[in-house]
Amino acid sequence: MSQAAPANADTPSLVTQDYKDWYRQGKRLEKKGHYEEALTYYDKAIGVCPDEYWLWYDRGCVLRELAHYEQAIASFDRALGLRPNDYWAWYSRGYILLEDLEQFEEAIANFDKALAIRRDDYWGWFRRGDAFRHLERYEDAISDYDEALSIRRDDYWAWFRRGDALRHLGRYEQALKSYDAALCLRSDHFWTHYKIGDTLRYLERYEEALISYQKAIKLKPDDEYAWYNSACCAARVGKNR
Repeated sequence: MSQAAPANADTPSLVTQDYKDWYRQGKRLEKKGHYEEALTYYDKAIGVCPDEYWLWYDRGCVLRELAHYEQAIASFDRALGLRPNDYWAWYSRGYILLEDLEQFEEAIANFDKALAIRRDDYWGWFRRGDAFRHLERYEDAISDYDEALSIRRDDYWAWFRRGDALRHLGRYEQALKSYDAALCLRSDHFWTHYKIGDTLRYLERYEEALISYQKAIKLKPDDEYAWYNSACCAARVGKNR
C-alpha cells in the first residue's frame, strides 16, 4: 500500500501555483514602481521555474529601472536563450546599450537583430536612428527616422530628430521642413523653436530667426543661449535696416 505524500511536498501542481502567484505579485509590484520588491518575487519564481521566458524578461526590465544595467542585460540574455527570436528582448537589450551605457555600435547590432524579426515596429527604427545620430552617421539616422515615420507619421520626436540630423549635414532647408512638421504636432516645445532659430540664423534669415528665438524664450525664459542668439539676430536685423 503506497504512503500518501506529506502535505507540504513540492508536487508539480504546487510548484506551478507558487511560481504563478509569485510572478503575478511581481507584476503588481512592478506596475506600482516597487522594483526591489518585484525583483524579489521574480527571483523566487525563477527559483522554481527557471525556464520561463517572461520571468527573465520582466526581471530584466525591473533591473533596468533599478539602474543595474549589466544585470539587466544578463537577464535579457537568459530570456533570449529561451526565445532567440524575440523582438522585445533584443530591443530592450539595445535600449540599455543606447540610453544607459552609450555603447552605440553594440546598440545598433541589437536593433539590427530586433528589426530582422519585426520590421513594422516604430521603436526599433527610431532607436536605431538615435544610435546612428550619436555616432554622427546622419544619413543612416535619417533613413531610419524615415522608416519610423512611415509607420507613425504623426510622431513629434522622429520629425524633430530628423531635423537635427539634416541640420548637422548642412541641409538647412530640409531641416526646417522637418522642424516645421514637428512644430505642427507640438508647438509648446522649447527646443523646436530654438533649433528653428538656429537653422534660420545659419541661412542668414535673421528676422525670422529672431521670431523663433523669442518664441523659445517665452517657453523657457531663463535660457541664456536663446537670449544671446536673440540679441545677435536683433543686432543683425537692426544693422540691415
